[in-house]
Amino acid sequence: MEYTIKKLAELSGVSTRTLRYYDEISLLKPARINSSGYRIYGQAEVDRLQQILFYRSLDMKLEIIKLSLDETDFNFSRALEDQYQELTKKKEQINHLLLTIEKTLRYHKGEINMSDKDKFEAFKQEKLAHNEAIYGKEIREKYGKDTIESSNKQWQNLSKADFEKMNQAEKDLFIALKELVETKDIHSNSAKTVFEKHKAWLSYTWETYSKEAHIGLAEMYLADERFTAYYNDQVGNEATHWLTEAIKIYA
Repeated sequence: MEYTIKKLAELSGVSTRTLRYYDEISLLKPARINSSGYRIYGQAEVDRLQQILFYRSLDMKLEIIKLSLDETDFNFSRALEDQYQELTKKKEQINHLLLTIEKTLRYHKGEINMSDKDKFEAFKQEKLAHNEAIYGKEIREKYGKDTIESSNKQWQNLSKADFEKMNQAEKDLFIALKELVETKDIHSNSAKTVFEKHKAWLSYTWETYSKEAHIGLAEMYLADERFTAYYNDQVGNEATHWLTEAIKIYA
């Protein structure tokens, strides 16, 4: 069955404006343009749009979705299976949040006791699920399943104090990294602080520190657009580049 852009918009709930934008960036091209100049979409395009929306539900950026779908070895069935697993994790995370809210309400009503660790458990689970959805496959391939599982376990067992210290280390990292991006002085105190704060941030989830592993992680930041975007979005363009340079020099 074939659809005009208007019909596909009605079918999918995606606006015609968005579909035209997907065409412009070559994320979703129509099967053909008819004699009247209308975009016509076939079954393959319908399936691709569904896949795009699955990925969007996992908060993936459009450029990353395009790279994934355009891979020569892309397997639709395998991708659906992966997404099913990720959405299942997301469902579990929502259930964790709901349970935490319920327990917190009861705690404030004086009905139950609630430890400080319990108050932060759902938020740690949420961040873990988010990172798994975006980076899980790549970091397991690079560092191995056992290493990542151990890191995740250590993260989940963080005390309230360590959880707050880890977040503060990252905030301090962003401040120093912004200064480094502005000065571009790799031998400055800001550059050294960037390295020290990133190392401190890692220490809360790494059982042992290795300069080789630290440098390898930095190189992966640059090699994968998803990692690169994290620091660039937080601090500004070239942030990931300068973070990597600081790690390489001071590690």
